[in-house]
Amino acid sequence: MTYPDLEDKVVLITGGAAGIGAGAARAFLGEGARVAIVDISEEALGKAEAELAAPDGHLITIVADVSNEDDVKRYVDTTLGAFGTIDVFFNNAGIPGRVAPVVDLDTAVFDRVLAINVRGAFLGLKHVLPVMYAKRSGSVINTSSIAGLASGIGLGATAYVSSKFAITGMTRLVAMESAAHHVRVNSVHPGMTNTALFHSTAVMMTDEGGDVDATRRAMESSIPLGRFGETADVANMVLFLASDASSFVTGSQFRVDGGQLT
Repeated sequence: MTYPDLEDKVVLITGGAAGIGAGAARAFLGEGARVAIVDISEEALGKAEAELAAPDGHLITIVADVSNEDDVKRYVDTTLGAFGTIDVFFNNAGIPGRVAPVVDLDTAVFDRVLAINVRGAFLGLKHVLPVMYAKRSGSVINTSSIAGLASGIGLGATAYVSSKFAITGMTRLVAMESAAHHVRVNSVHPGMTNTALFHSTAVMMTDEGGDVDATRRAMESSIPLGRFGETADVANMVLFLASDASSFVTGSQFRVDGGQLT
């Protein structure tokens, strides 16, 4: 156990059925935390529950659309009903949209990305923070991206980049609001991470009939440490930000990108 203070803490994770969210759930369970994972896919949640194989009473799964306020209220209430409180909120749910020049991007695609990535993050904060404020403690970690720090990283992904810059700004503002309540709010900014979601982006970035593997190799070669990130790399940063080891850290952005923005 790396962070003994996380034992029996209650952790709520959106987008928790796969990728970075599932990796974080696994890491928190390994620290003895109690975890609620939220996802829009019941099938994905069932698969994650089986793979995580959590001890009895340590994991619940909740089907919800994070852009729907009633669903957000329900996932908060369900977590409180099961565990009694929320100590850590990993506000992680997000979708990439599609890669296209702005003039070719469907408005419906832009709206859906902003609904999940920005409205979803906002609604999570709106309904989780009162729980933390009432007990005057808590840690929130919002998932942005290195594309939320440097727009050129996400060239062609207008909706995604816009959403991730919004989360970066939202984090900084909400951290200022929350400090008086002794609640910390930070953001993590993953780079290219080895998830199914990321690899679907590589497919979108490859011209029709092109070599997807060549696209992936080119992307990997752009990372100074010479490899894609793993979900465990991001989870390690999230654990730190959730723990007492980061008790004097708020309103900050933490890159997990292998040096790509260095």
